[in-house]
Amino acid sequence: MIESLTINQVYYGYMRGMSCPHSFSSIFVNTTHPNGTVTMATHAIRISSTLAALACAFMTMGSAQAATLNVGPHQTYKTPSDAARVVKAGDTVKIKPGTYYNCAVWTKNNITIEGAGPGVVLTDTTCEGKAIFVVHANDVTVNNITFQRAVVPDGNGAGIRAEGVNLTLNNDKFLHNQDGILAADSPKSSIIIRNSDFVHNGVCLRACAHGIYVGHIALLKIEHSRFYDTQQGHHIKSRAARTVLIDNNIEDGPNGTASYEVDIPNGGALVMIGNVLEKGPKNQNHTTAVMIGEEGVTQPTPELLFKDNTFTNDGPPTDFVRNITATPAQLINNTFKGNAIIPLVGAGSVVH
Repeated sequence: MIESLTINQVYYGYMRGMSCPHSFSSIFVNTTHPNGTVTMATHAIRISSTLAALACAFMTMGSAQAATLNVGPHQTYKTPSDAARVVKAGDTVKIKPGTYYNCAVWTKNNITIEGAGPGVVLTDTTCEGKAIFVVHANDVTVNNITFQRAVVPDGNGAGIRAEGVNLTLNNDKFLHNQDGILAADSPKSSIIIRNSDFVHNGVCLRACAHGIYVGHIALLKIEHSRFYDTQQGHHIKSRAARTVLIDNNIEDGPNGTASYEVDIPNGGALVMIGNVLEKGPKNQNHTTAVMIGEEGVTQPTPELLFKDNTFTNDGPPTDFVRNITATPAQLINNTFKGNAIIPLVGAGSVVH
């Protein structure tokens, strides 16, 4: 017998049979008769594909609930790597305060990993010969965690190695690593960093490591963050199609030995607004603070804007911006302090 059933009956039948109905299925259905009695029977039914999809959606919503995985000495998962092995898409991993000599590889998309309070420190241990956190997944958020002393033989040990699409960081710290963050080429990816500290990262061994180094991605955006005391490499090196730096402190300090404050080696849009920059007395490259295009301009450079920044030179004479692209740089209302500074070398204009 072929019957026409309501969505409630299909819903109930799905619960009993525990499999999604198709356009022609056999399921358990409850029927209320005029006398008030209820019978239950197996029915052959024909339902529309829309009704089948709705019934499945109603029943799978509960099973798709995101979970919170707690990490700590007295929690279900003792280390971040324990949680990384079982986390599912959509889950949140909360790490209790403490120092973890541990690293983790994250492969599930759309997850959040965060410190459950101040003082969550991951230190001295790297995974895959790359980083403390190796992120192969997409749409990952990392909050309130300190990454420190990532060291690997090739000189590119990172607090975070970003190899997926889209990474967001809030209130994190990267201390004494070879690279603070190292991001692979991923043309559709955006990396967003807010309210984070990068201190005493960088080294030049086989190649140079930096405070942050991103490959060919769509967007690097850094806001309200601090780069300080970088060693040998650049504070920020970006091959992104668009790099946006808003309200950051990017300073060598008295002992920093960095090269450039900002390096955009292949061109690409660059917007810098409201940043405080300083080139210190021990800086190892006194040619310029911001370099654009020195490795060859290989991508469109639609915009170069520098507005309301303050740059202090505590070393030998230097340039603020050296522009090797054909795109005119716009310098608007920037403030220069300290020793001799040439505001702009290359195409563009300077407006005070």
